[in-house]
Amino acid sequence: MQYNFDEIIDRRDTGSLKWHYTNDTIPLWVADMDFKAAQPILDAVEQVVQHGILGYTKPTDSLYESIIQWHGSRYNLQLTEQNILFSPGVVPSLALMMNVFTEVGEAVLVNDPIYTPFMSKVEQNGRKLVLSALKEVEGKYHLDLTDIEAKIIEHDVKLYLLCNPHNPGGRVWKTDELEALLSICKKHNVAIVSDEIHQDLTLTGHTFIPFLTLAKGYEHNVISLTSMTKTFNIAGIKGSMIFAIDGTLVKKISQQQNLNDEYELNLFAYTAMRVAYEHGDEWLAQVLAYIEANIDLTVQFLEENLPKIKVMRPEASYLIWVDCSAYAEDDQALYDTLRAAKVELSAGFKYGGEGHLKMRINVACPRALLLEGLNRMHAALSDTATSS
Repeated sequence: MQYNFDEIIDRRDTGSLKWHYTNDTIPLWVADMDFKAAQPILDAVEQVVQHGILGYTKPTDSLYESIIQWHGSRYNLQLTEQNILFSPGVVPSLALMMNVFTEVGEAVLVNDPIYTPFMSKVEQNGRKLVLSALKEVEGKYHLDLTDIEAKIIEHDVKLYLLCNPHNPGGRVWKTDELEALLSICKKHNVAIVSDEIHQDLTLTGHTFIPFLTLAKGYEHNVISLTSMTKTFNIAGIKGSMIFAIDGTLVKKISQQQNLNDEYELNLFAYTAMRVAYEHGDEWLAQVLAYIEANIDLTVQFLEENLPKIKVMRPEASYLIWVDCSAYAEDDQALYDTLRAAKVELSAGFKYGGEGHLKMRINVACPRALLLEGLNRMHAALSDTATSS
């Protein structure tokens, strides 16, 4: 079927985190889409409700098969049922990994900038947060492998949290970059947790490489986290997966989950996950095409109307990382200026020190809303360009 992503759906007064306003502010911030989910998913959830009994539910053989088939056919990631654990979400799984791979007080390395929970969950769980800044070269982030190894040695790092594709920069790390990182971590016996939740949103011309496909011989120290929720815009349902190849590691993760009973999903999540992987291809192809057109539109609009903004074009997802330093000198003032213009972006400073005077724009919305939001950005910033 043909989906209409131009349809504007009123999400106010629904408890929406994204649309939390009492005025006509346009939200281009938190990472969910303003598009209806795929019809097969909606139909399946409705069928669950119509059945009328919402009792205890466990994963089915068909659910496992859908996960195995999706990741095998798309990414050559060969899984079995024994390699798959379920979790309420990727962020809870990040917290879980602190207890799987480290002890209180030990060091965990993450990149800067990075999705905020990478930093907060390390500190909230009593671990030492170590940051390695990404290097920006020709408008694209790169891993600073020299700095990463130096930080690992200096702080005796036990765990590296990788974000691939990267949030907020949108990089899809290439095979040689991942292999170099793996080599460093193997050399110093550092475990690797790869958050791959944006994997299915990889854009044209780029190829996503699951870290586990490179980890042969080091599977006891590597796991990946992913979910269907970001891909298919069903984040409110909650649900994710933990992939691990090594049987001993799977058992250790499972035992840690059992401590807090954090291994089950609700029946809607199990159903939505299975149907998304079985029947979501058509919707996903269409939404990616629409998102890419919105990215093109945004890049062109900023080039023409706010030319001093430096745009980091994403290789995956619908999030665009922009440098607004030519238009502001203070992070909070930049955010407040845009909010006063009734457009909300994600404030870059929340992603680490490298987010200074940067913002993250979510373009996964109907084009009319996006254009209005961009026009409000233009109105707010066009007269504020600094001499530098």
